[in-house]
Amino acid sequence: MRRFAADRAKRLLFRSLFSSAATPSAPFSSSPAAAAAAAIDSAARSVTVDTINPKVLKCEYVVRGEIVSHAQRLQLELQTKPGCHPFEEILYCNIGNPQSLGQQPVTFFREVLALCDHPSLLDQSETHALFSADAVERAWKILDAIPGRATGAYSHSQGIKGLRDAIAAGIAERDGFPANPDDIFLTDGASPAVHTMMQLLIRSEKDGILCPIPQYPLYSASIALHGGSLVPYYLDESTGWGLEISELKKQLEDARSKGITVRALVVINPGNPTGQVLAEENQKDIVDFCKNEGLVLLADEVYQENIYVEDKKFNSFKKIARSMGYDDAHLSLVSFQSVSKGYYGECGKRGGYMEVTGFNAEVREQIYKVASVNLCSNISGQILASLVMNPPKVGDESYESFDAEKSGILSSLARRAKALEDAFNSLEGVTCNKAEGAMYLFPRLHLPSKAIEAAKAVDAVPDAFYARRLLDATGIVVVPGSGFGQVPGTWHIRCTILPQEDKIPDIISRLGAFHESFMEEFCD
Repeated sequence: MRRFAADRAKRLLFRSLFSSAATPSAPFSSSPAAAAAAAIDSAARSVTVDTINPKVLKCEYVVRGEIVSHAQRLQLELQTKPGCHPFEEILYCNIGNPQSLGQQPVTFFREVLALCDHPSLLDQSETHALFSADAVERAWKILDAIPGRATGAYSHSQGIKGLRDAIAAGIAERDGFPANPDDIFLTDGASPAVHTMMQLLIRSEKDGILCPIPQYPLYSASIALHGGSLVPYYLDESTGWGLEISELKKQLEDARSKGITVRALVVINPGNPTGQVLAEENQKDIVDFCKNEGLVLLADEVYQENIYVEDKKFNSFKKIARSMGYDDAHLSLVSFQSVSKGYYGECGKRGGYMEVTGFNAEVREQIYKVASVNLCSNISGQILASLVMNPPKVGDESYESFDAEKSGILSSLARRAKALEDAFNSLEGVTCNKAEGAMYLFPRLHLPSKAIEAAKAVDAVPDAFYARRLLDATGIVVVPGSGFGQVPGTWHIRCTILPQEDKIPDIISRLGAFHESFMEEFCD
């Protein structure tokens, strides 16, 4: 009873103090609450866009930029006020996010993931009727490689050793040359791996990275965040976005003349946003260029499964280098792979890896240290990366259904790419190269001068002006080419090929009607 009375007295006293402090009768006193509020207000005022890290301000990622934010506002309006816009749905053609647009996950991969996440299923008799035998077998094998079979625990900072063994075996089977599991660093998608390498290579703004233009904005953003200089090399649109060694040499010499130490060359193959697939001889020239100039070759190979033309095939840069007789002593090479692309499209699972070759032991220790700061990548992503590099083989119970799913997705993507390519090329003032691979088209807009002037009048880049008008009229979301870089005076948009095949005719129809109206409105 005494304790209850004492506690009640304390509460009354506490209320009294705060109540009296809140009244104007004590102008020269300050309550703890008022002091705290003043401190918060002061802190808020001290953090402004003028006081944050300027590297953050410099960083841009247009794939999820202003156009997409506007699309999300329109989508909310459609939900709250149906019929308020001249379209019924937003069609997101801005980002390589296949499952958000209806692509179904690969059954075998999801079966194995489910069993690994809930191992007790493996002990139930019903499981063998619901899951394929090879999925059950693979799940047991993966769980046996995980200490304590604990998929919710941290792993080794490079990733689970047994999964890295599986990935190395998959790389060796793909390339015909051995791969070392100790060269594999499993990451949450390819993006953190790219950031790790930029963090390693960039010391100041005097360090440069050769990047293709157009490029995937991850590279320009990560270079900006880590304080380096992007050294552009331009892909040749007139030759199907060709990569010319003469252009690399020209830009390298120009950067060096300005006092920039170029550390690495980024190559995206198949190309994003441009969709080209490099020829083997071209790749050999690139390898020789990096070897002779002492550059690290950063090979973005996340679209390696996405090839849509019969006369091209994917060859990893590691395979090319080894076939030329070059080993770790000749070339520093980092290859990036992800579970987000290909035919699997598991973007939300955040799985990927980098294979790091040609670095000495001291540097590798530093890469491992940086990986350790992040503890480890997520385990589901690690498992998926091992499955992507080791899918069912001929003779496995799941092989036929797996192969049908894979072939169905890739053949449909090829048809969608061709349909959209033809549609863009049918539009007045638009030219579009073939999508040989990846998930995008990058058509060029030959805009009337009146449209360019109208864009300037509202302080907009012309291709962003076009993309915004397209969105407002049709609900189709594309990305302005200016966010990827382009030859000055040219304008483009990037459009994914990912909407489901039955939606492509509607997209083509909406696009055609809008473009015709746009060109009439701004006709010179």
